[in-house]
Order: sequence, then structure tokens, then C-alpha cells
Amino acid sequence: MGAAVLVGGSGNVIGAETVLTELPVAPVPVIDVVPNDESQFPAYIEKLKAKALAQGIDQQTIDQAFANVYFLNRVIQSDQNQLEKKIMLDDYLRRVLPHKKVQRARQMYHANQDKLSRASERSGVPANYIVALWGMESNFGKMQGKEDIISAMSTLAFEGRREAFFTKQLMAALQILQQKHITADQLKGSWAGAMGQCQFMPTSFITYGMDGDGDGRIDIWNNLDDVFASTANYLATEGWNNKESWGQEVRISKKFNREWIGLEDEKSKTVGEWKTLGIKLSKKVPTGQRAWIIQPDDAEGRTFLVFNNFRTIMHWNRSTYFAISIGTLADKVIQN
Repeated sequence: MGAAVLVGGSGNVIGAETVLTELPVAPVPVIDVVPNDESQFPAYIEKLKAKALAQGIDQQTIDQAFANVYFLNRVIQSDQNQLEKKIMLDDYLRRVLPHKKVQRARQMYHANQDKLSRASERSGVPANYIVALWGMESNFGKMQGKEDIISAMSTLAFEGRREAFFTKQLMAALQILQQKHITADQLKGSWAGAMGQCQFMPTSFITYGMDGDGDGRIDIWNNLDDVFASTANYLATEGWNNKESWGQEVRISKKFNREWIGLEDEKSKTVGEWKTLGIKLSKKVPTGQRAWIIQPDDAEGRTFLVFNNFRTIMHWNRSTYFAISIGTLADKVIQN
């Protein structure tokens, strides 16, 4: 989705970049603000209000959205202190897919068959992948984040390092309020702006959010029909192929050329071609299917043959570890 390069509340890169159309209006007044000087935050809020009005957000929505806005120092600290700690794939999978989460995913898959089937039939995305994303992003709705989105996005825009990005997210959040999908006091999410049970950034909500039950609102916080429909719509829009899986672990020969590894378009080959190059499959796949070889931990780790659906999952989150975890959990959900 042109995924947003942002680490969300669950540690994942989430959401799509969406350009909000600006209306032809008079220039926004310039208000000089010194970034990181908290005393200047109220003046910066006035600047954001003017920008919102210029982009077509009505005055009532602006007044309601900013009525209780406040400076959130902890979101700046969270943004500046994201630790990059390298772990191996096996350690990551043990951490994010413990046995109890797999069991819970199976339970939720069976308990929500009607809603999942509707979303799946509409989009062509299998229900087990919808459940896998639901479980990984919010632990089946239990971990959605409790920060006030307007305050968080305003603060992060004010901080300045990624002002354009967070201003765009703020404008999208205001659009969500203007469309009356949720009220200002209920617009909550992670410190980074990821919202609801599918942890969409505001721009992703605008682009991929879907009304799953036809009530005229898109509620990804409380309405499972909307959560499932929006998740499935994301994958479908980004190119999901319901005739293929995500991939599988494979074995390679000692003579395998490492220059063949990667997800770039030019590095794809048919499954038949990969087999002639020494790839040993664990599951049967049509020989004409397009595929790529990846080694998330380089030569000392595991090797995977992946298909276009894997690349689609990586639009959601650019981490190969994350995409493998989604495919793995989706497989386990429907295993006997």
C-alpha cells in the first residue's frame, strides 16, 4: 500500500500512504513555531486548524476534534526511542506465535465463521489470513492502543522530524471524524497513530476501510464486520491472488547462487525453474507459478519459496519476519 514506513504500536510497519486532495483556497497564514518548545504547541495547533480548514475540513469538526487536544510528550519519547534489536527468525516466531495464540486464532476462526465468510467471499481473501492479521495486529482486538489520535498526531507533527507525514495522518483522522465514522472522544489508537483492531493508520482507513455490515459507518474499533471487511479489502486492493498461498519453507543445494535471492521483480522464476536449480519443496505447487527465494537470516538461517501474496502482505508491513508470521499463523489456523 505503498506502506507507510512507520513503526506502529505493535512494532509493525502499518498503513498506506494516501494523498488527501487539497481544495483551491487562499494561502494558510504562517505562524512561526519553534519545534520542541512545548510552550509553542498551542500556536502550532492554530496552524494545524488553519491547514485543516484549507483542506476542506468543516469548522464544527475542527472545533470538536481539537476541543481537548493536549501535548503528549510520551509519544515523542516513544518515537525517538525505538530500539532496533536484531533477533533470528525462529526467536521471533516463538515470541509472536506462542501455542496459546495459535489456539486462540483457531477458536476465533471458528467462532466468527459467518462474518469471516462474508468478508472472504466479497474480497477473495481467505478467512484464515484475515484472522492471522487480526491476531498479530491487536491480539484479536484486545490491544488497540489508548492514545488520543488527534493529540498524538498533532504532537508528532509539532516535533518536526516527520512533520509532513504526521500532518497528513492528522488530516486523514479529521476526515474520519467529519465522515462520522467515530466521535472525537472515541478516536483512540497507538502512540504512532495505528487504530482499531486492524491497526490502520488514518490514511489507510481512508483508503481501505470498508463498511462490512452496511450501517453507513466504518468502525474498525468495535464492529467485527467492518474489521474483517477492511482487512480483506486491504489485501484484495493490494493484489491478493486467491489461487495461491503465501509460500513455504524449502531446502536448497550447496551450489545455490545467492545472487538469485530477493523479492525484486527481476529475481522471480517459475516454480519449475527453481526446482531445476536445486530447490526442494515441502508442498506441491504448480510448476508455472511465479515465485521468489528469500533467506531472512541470510545463509545461516531458513530458506523460503514465496509467492506474490507474500509480497502483498509486505505492503501491510515491510518486514519479512512479519509476513512469514502471518503466513505461518494462517496455515496453522486451518491445520487439523
